[in-house]
Amino acid sequence: MEERLKEIGQEHLLQGLTDPQKAALEKQLDELDTQLPGKLAQYVKSAKQLLKDSLEGRTPFDGFKPAVPSGEKLPLGSEEFTKMDALGASAAVPLSAFVLVAGGLGERLGYNGIKVSLPLYIAEREKCFLQLYIEHILTMQASAGCKLPLAIMTSDDTHGLTEALLAEHNNFGMAPDQLHIVKQNKVPALLDSEARFAINKDGVVETKPHGHGDVHTLLHQSGLAKKWQGEGKKWVCFFQDTNGIIFRALPAVLGVSHTHQLDLNSVCVPRTPGEAVGAICKLDHEDGRSVTVNVEYNQLEPMLKASDNFKGGDVADPATGTSPFPGNINCLVFGIDRYVEVLEATGGMVKEFVNPKYADATKRAFKSPTRLECMMQDFPLLFPPAAKVGFTELDRLVCFSPVKNNIADAAAKARNNLPPECAGTAERDAILLNGEMLRMAGAAVEQGGGASGTFAGVPLQFGPLIILHPSFATSPGDVKKRLAGGELSVSARSSLVLEGDISFQGKVTVDGALVIRAAPGAKVVVKDLQVQNEGWETGPTEAGEEAADEMLRMRGYKVVKAGAKEYVFTEAGTHTVGASA
Repeated sequence: MEERLKEIGQEHLLQGLTDPQKAALEKQLDELDTQLPGKLAQYVKSAKQLLKDSLEGRTPFDGFKPAVPSGEKLPLGSEEFTKMDALGASAAVPLSAFVLVAGGLGERLGYNGIKVSLPLYIAEREKCFLQLYIEHILTMQASAGCKLPLAIMTSDDTHGLTEALLAEHNNFGMAPDQLHIVKQNKVPALLDSEARFAINKDGVVETKPHGHGDVHTLLHQSGLAKKWQGEGKKWVCFFQDTNGIIFRALPAVLGVSHTHQLDLNSVCVPRTPGEAVGAICKLDHEDGRSVTVNVEYNQLEPMLKASDNFKGGDVADPATGTSPFPGNINCLVFGIDRYVEVLEATGGMVKEFVNPKYADATKRAFKSPTRLECMMQDFPLLFPPAAKVGFTELDRLVCFSPVKNNIADAAAKARNNLPPECAGTAERDAILLNGEMLRMAGAAVEQGGGASGTFAGVPLQFGPLIILHPSFATSPGDVKKRLAGGELSVSARSSLVLEGDISFQGKVTVDGALVIRAAPGAKVVVKDLQVQNEGWETGPTEAGEEAADEMLRMRGYKVVKAGAKEYVFTEAGTHTVGASA
């Protein structure tokens, strides 16, 4: 082992170790050697080169000049959005596979569990993000008439908990043969600019997460991407763990991919100049190469100022008031043929980077061990020149409201006029989008009127508390079909929960709270119906409530259910609700 370590510059690992510790170290190194795509030797070689580049100030974008990328813009409610939504649902969704990147714990959110086990809605807190995602896929699957596979990438921290959550709930109704879990491994932590591995007092090499770019390697190594291609799938959709509204937009995004036959379609939102979110850029190299790819916000400004065409840096387009470089939300749709081709050529090994925090001006030692990282959105850097890469820019309301921050950090961001991106804002945005989709379908949903105030330091304005579960509808087009034969009116103070196969065929007015649930196999037709009751009210939590309930602690508010009209149908068959029932 001593000779082996010397070959890769890691002989220091043996210093002071007992024979049992040496044996344990050898076993750990064997495991790391097996897990790393290029083995330990390649990891060390890459680390030394990247650390040398960092020391000398070189970046992966040296030689490239930025340009404004080409893509599609689909404002919610526009004719083009409606067209792409319908086209995607019919032509692309049946040919799609889905990948959830779920390697994170909820600790930084103030939650003791995996992030995908969090609820989106406090009023429906028994339904977690993972259940909502699976139900969206199953709803689209029912319309598509074929199975739509899902892969979940976990980490050492989340793997067992994710398996347990799925087992406890019988995969939330998804068949075992269409659900796959792939686990990413950690990589050695680096002690200094010589890429020496960090080792703890017990003789164990310290390891750290490698980044979500590992998902591509795992899909290649597991054979899933090739399997999906063989099954006739054409698209692979990647999405993040706590962005609960993304499936509302995915059919439209798939419609764009289908129309332009894109090898990669990045979902984007309008971006404020200087905003701390990656930007999609077209990069032209002096040697003639060109690539459209994500550029992190801290790299964008110096790149733009160093160019001939953007001397002012990242400034707003006067015509739109936003940056010409749209914000990347890390929802990616790949064309599977090109994706598999590149996976087989590269092993899915996305270009790595390193971000050391140096201990002093010599830039040799680090304040704390670092590691090589990789990001899933950098995959286009592996594409050949002929690849077709674009983006779809959507309103944030329909595609992006993640849970990223705990309530204290969210309040601080709100004070600085930055998006809080916490449990409360994610829930509010989902509720507002649900109301907007009903309006787009012809319903009369009053604006405002919901709870308004500052909850635990985060200002929130709710509209009517409307929850449209995935089993009722996924996209705006689905909602329109559900309401096609009816007339729905919802007052500003009302709450409405719809779950399952429910259609409207009469005049329905809601002033209070109405809950209708149809279990799988049950179909509900809502005819003339008038609902009036005390309803539900959203308000601040009281002293002591948050201490015992982390879901309330993450929000600073609660929903008090004073009264509601509820219809719950568990038996198969058609059921009628309303005056003529």
